Amino acid sequence: MTAILNLAVALLAGLLMTRIFSRWHLPDVTAFLVTGVLIGPFVLGRLGIPGLGFASYDQVEALSMISDVAMGFIAFSIGNEFRLSQLKKTGRQAMIIGVLQALAALAFVDIALVIFHFLRPDVLSVPAAITLGAIATATAPATTLMVVRQYKAKGELTDLLLPIVALDDAVGLIAFAVSFGIARAMDSAQFSLASILLSPLIEIVGSLLLGALAGFVLTKLETMFRSNSNRLSLSIAFIFLMVGLSAVDFTVAGVDCGFSPLLVCMMLGTVFCNICPLSEDLMDRADDWSAPLLAVFFVISGAELELGVFTDWAIVCIGLVYILFRSAGKYIGAFASSKYMKCGPEICKYLGITLLPQAGVALGMCTTAMQLGEQGGLIRNITLFSVLIYEMVGPLLTRQALMAAGDIQPLSAEVCQRRPAQGRSAKRSRA
Repeated sequence: MTAILNLAVALLAGLLMTRIFSRWHLPDVTAFLVTGVLIGPFVLGRLGIPGLGFASYDQVEALSMISDVAMGFIAFSIGNEFRLSQLKKTGRQAMIIGVLQALAALAFVDIALVIFHFLRPDVLSVPAAITLGAIATATAPATTLMVVRQYKAKGELTDLLLPIVALDDAVGLIAFAVSFGIARAMDSAQFSLASILLSPLIEIVGSLLLGALAGFVLTKLETMFRSNSNRLSLSIAFIFLMVGLSAVDFTVAGVDCGFSPLLVCMMLGTVFCNICPLSEDLMDRADDWSAPLLAVFFVISGAELELGVFTDWAIVCIGLVYILFRSAGKYIGAFASSKYMKCGPEICKYLGITLLPQAGVALGMCTTAMQLGEQGGLIRNITLFSVLIYEMVGPLLTRQALMAAGDIQPLSAEVCQRRPAQGRSAKRSRA
């Protein structure tokens, strides 16, 4: 019952906070994250009053399934951006820019943190530095997608941004698997080519194959139903199924492997949207259905953030270096690669800013990095510190960049004048 109560409180508090934040024209994502921090274990949760907040991180963890399913819906929606008709226009650009900007972020953070290691070898090790460099490649697809939806962004930058964000996670998974394999080998003085190359290869290929097969099966099953409600239920059931199957681990040639729920659900959405004639309507309906799920997801993400990381000066210093150099790598990498691909000036100028948010995928990576022992704990705290900063500032910067690029249109003067008039007429009718 406590989990259900916390779920209700998280959703209600998050929705009410959006009304407050709307006065300052801030994105809903920021409101949800702030709500999570406020009702989390470090603020209201400390009071230990049932229904007022999360009293412990165990209570937050009890809702982790909601976060997993929400990420599945996010990845499924992003798969819709890989329609062949759209890829013919932006596919090559998205592929090259997505890879280069991620590698630029990795290089910038690696170089900066390795230099930091030589200055303070007692604080940060080389394995931890290169692991953080790999984590820097990841972008938060949920944050970007929600800002795009809230403001109904449309334009060249948005068309290129969404497939880049999707590809970014695939590149990030590969970079992290290779970097962490090297880091673990350095840490244990054992070099395993299988753990470095075979494990990420199996995870990526296996995830794409599972998602593609599921997309084909889902399309065939959709023909058995005539009701759009039943078809929607079937689509939602497949997303749940893929998230569940992605939690299964297996061993190949002595190497522990698994599936990436992001890649599986993204491939499910990609295949489904390209071969099912009803996919556009069904995916729009699934997006509407998932709205409260995403709200809870961001509130939970805020509640997971540990404010205690601010009390350790070493974490703050390394975190600031990480944030500055990751931001520089993302922006410069996106700017240079979009220039190379002859994109428009708005894309070159603003794309890098929209790639700054970082959350779920990075947190998943730092959980794996805990295998490095004490340095793994340092990596986790630095990642939590950076996520806290990025998730508070990132949505606002994304909105501003999309507005500056012309993808978010301001309300017309006629609409702005009509809203107060409607409010006054409503008050008179109530009187």
